[in-house]
Amino acid sequence: MTFLLRRQIAAGAALLAAFGLGAPALAQNPQPIKVGLMSIDSGPFTFHGKLIEQGVKAIVEILNSEGGIEGRKLEIVQQSNSGSPAAAVAAATKLAQQGGVSVITGQLLSSHSMAISPKLEQLNALLIDGYAQANDLMTRSCSPNYFRVNTPDAATTRMMQDFVKASKAQTWNLISADYAAGRSFADSFSQLVVGLGGKVNENLFSPMGTSDFGSFISQLGKPADALVVSLFMSDGASFAKQSHQFGLFDKYKMVIGNGFATDFQLEQHGDNVLGVINTLSYSADLPGERNQWFVREFERRTGRKPLYNDSDIMSGLELYRAAVIKAKSTETAAVRKAMEGMKAPTVLGDIEMRAADHTAIRPHGMAQVVRAPNGKTTFKMITYRPGSEIYPPPSPECKVS
Repeated sequence: MTFLLRRQIAAGAALLAAFGLGAPALAQNPQPIKVGLMSIDSGPFTFHGKLIEQGVKAIVEILNSEGGIEGRKLEIVQQSNSGSPAAAVAAATKLAQQGGVSVITGQLLSSHSMAISPKLEQLNALLIDGYAQANDLMTRSCSPNYFRVNTPDAATTRMMQDFVKASKAQTWNLISADYAAGRSFADSFSQLVVGLGGKVNENLFSPMGTSDFGSFISQLGKPADALVVSLFMSDGASFAKQSHQFGLFDKYKMVIGNGFATDFQLEQHGDNVLGVINTLSYSADLPGERNQWFVREFERRTGRKPLYNDSDIMSGLELYRAAVIKAKSTETAAVRKAMEGMKAPTVLGDIEMRAADHTAIRPHGMAQVVRAPNGKTTFKMITYRPGSEIYPPPSPECKVS
């Protein structure tokens, strides 16, 4: 038995003691705990969907290697969809009503989560989101059975604030994906720029699935000090390639990416995004004994290092595990109550699931794309800040109780 495993067992015993569990009550139920895995199997998000599927399967294996939840194994029930909000609702409904799952995670766009969250109570399921970014999910679109672990647009915008100030840029151009998260981010960032005395010259939105960005690049070529790109997946790859061909980024003092120069697409982007400063909520190189162990276990199972969505989903399921242990039950209402306000150790460190809006208060960072010694591009983390410094207070619009 390794030193780390002994420590994990001791920590688990301490956790049980803290919650007053003198006997492994959950272990008396031999049935596995079913976890719903959602992914997209068509359109520009398909590639990332495959990575999400691979990641969640590895994460469940890792958690099961630690004993699952009080001796009960986790079992994945997978349901893919075409990528529309209606298709996502149908997939979540099938997972809950036919798949027997009580907790759902995976790949959910902001529009998907906003469509599903009002239906979760009727489905008697929890959604632990490690993907959607829209601020509405922590304000007017929050719901009792919805919990978010990944960073919302509000935290991402706050992370960018120091760079906006330091850049001394007065004029900005923006291009974002024309869907919920893209518009939410563009609105938040525009307010930030104006609040600092700057001006947004161009605020463009491209339809999902755009392959030819020529007309957008032409508009973005008009004078401005800095550029912000909030394009994802194949859209982001196409934009990066075409922008490099036209030398677009060279016209700006600073280029910032939001979900653009991502870790999972970095090899695909290559030199097209060199120098871009991107928000990055996680790096496999972050310190911490549990994170280092997670990276080793994940890489052994997948042949790659965990990406930011992998760490978000892992930490979400770690919080779910702690809530089930605290509740002494897998019943949805009991786990929901236990999760509210919970603080628990995860691969991201000790994080809190804020009771007021079911938002995990966790760290976030900024990193620049640089050239590694091997000639490939990589991320250099510039700053990594605790959630207490970057999350807005709970919104009065959010009613979760």
